[in-house]
Amino acid sequence: MNLFRGQQRSLRTLVLPVVLALFNVTPAYAQAGSVSTKQPNAAGPRADVIHWWTAGGESAAAKSLAEAYRAAGGVWVDNAVALGEQARAVALNRIAGGNPPTAAQFNTTKQFLDMVDQGMLNNVDQVALRDGWDKFLPDIVLNVVRVKGHYYAAPVDIHMPTWIWYSKAAFKKAGIATEPKTMDELFADLDKLKAAGLIPLAHGGQSWQDNIVFTTVLSNMGGRELYLKVLRDRDPKAIQSEAFKKVLLTFKRFQSYVDKGSPGRNWNDATALIISGKAGVQFMGDWAKGEFSMAKQVPDRDYGCIPGFGDNSLYIIQGDVFIFPKISNPEQIKAQNLLASVITSPATQVAFSVNKGSVPIRTDVDASKLDVCAQKGLAIMKDKSRQIGNGEIYLTPDQNGALADALTSYWNSNISVEKVQKNIIAALGS
Repeated sequence: MNLFRGQQRSLRTLVLPVVLALFNVTPAYAQAGSVSTKQPNAAGPRADVIHWWTAGGESAAAKSLAEAYRAAGGVWVDNAVALGEQARAVALNRIAGGNPPTAAQFNTTKQFLDMVDQGMLNNVDQVALRDGWDKFLPDIVLNVVRVKGHYYAAPVDIHMPTWIWYSKAAFKKAGIATEPKTMDELFADLDKLKAAGLIPLAHGGQSWQDNIVFTTVLSNMGGRELYLKVLRDRDPKAIQSEAFKKVLLTFKRFQSYVDKGSPGRNWNDATALIISGKAGVQFMGDWAKGEFSMAKQVPDRDYGCIPGFGDNSLYIIQGDVFIFPKISNPEQIKAQNLLASVITSPATQVAFSVNKGSVPIRTDVDASKLDVCAQKGLAIMKDKSRQIGNGEIYLTPDQNGALADALTSYWNSNISVEKVQKNIIAALGS
């Protein structure tokens, strides 16, 4: 799924074998929900792949990767492990135990930099240079997978975490005829939804979901300059500015539109409120489309999707990659290179994105099979001036975790905005 969910603490200690032992993860990582690994008498490069795509559309997306790899002559051995932290722990435990997988899913963040520094990964330079990754990958993704001139990860997808989803049925009941085009219009619509007896904002009170609301507000109100000054530069003056204070006050204002059942609610349960028409609006990444699809709902008919307000709204890039543990066996290296080539090819990218709800890592693909929301995203992606990294691309996992703690404390407590500004300066300096 996405990097916001449970991805906020550093993996540095996980890389150390003494700490890996604390995970006590058994080798029985093939779980219910795993993609079928049946092979038609295949004898090609065998790829032992660890990932956490275990639910609904995610599992279907993983199956599309397996099918593409088999079609290229390989043998896909599927190891699906629920939850990202657990999946990465399994991968690291196997590496430390001398039984590394061929590839393992990580996020498009700094999560695997320690592994690069410690010489734990193979690069896939041969594939990246041959296929010209530097020609089609967004710079933000390229700068994550290419470290010190070498390609240590293959990007799989691009997700945008700050989509604004709304229920057509709820809007109709509340007398809302058109979708909001500004933050002020959104608040006016939330007031109408509340007056109609509906839940205005479907939200799950978990820190990563609070972070999504904050990031939505920061990107739409602060624009590129403030966004980068806060998250990339960690500039105390920017964090103490009146402009950022307005962002925080607006973030807090949204808290008044959630229902009493919000604390601890899972994100997909919040999406279910949109699907049922019991709630009007949700801030969530494009992986939410999988929930709409499983409910047989169609964008622009049953629900709407807003990537941002205005023609210059930012498109925040996050996603998933496969890293390739250090292996010296020539057949395994061949499998790593084949996998890197297959998952980044245009056809595989489209097939995966259709199931996953993401957009392809490249814009030179046939977008006709993508849904309306994905087509909107892909069109925006073609404008490099609107691309920007998710906070975890600029922050260390520890810094991101400390920021999330500060935001969630503000969301749930009666704290002055000035105090929160100081807390964020401290969090980003950690």
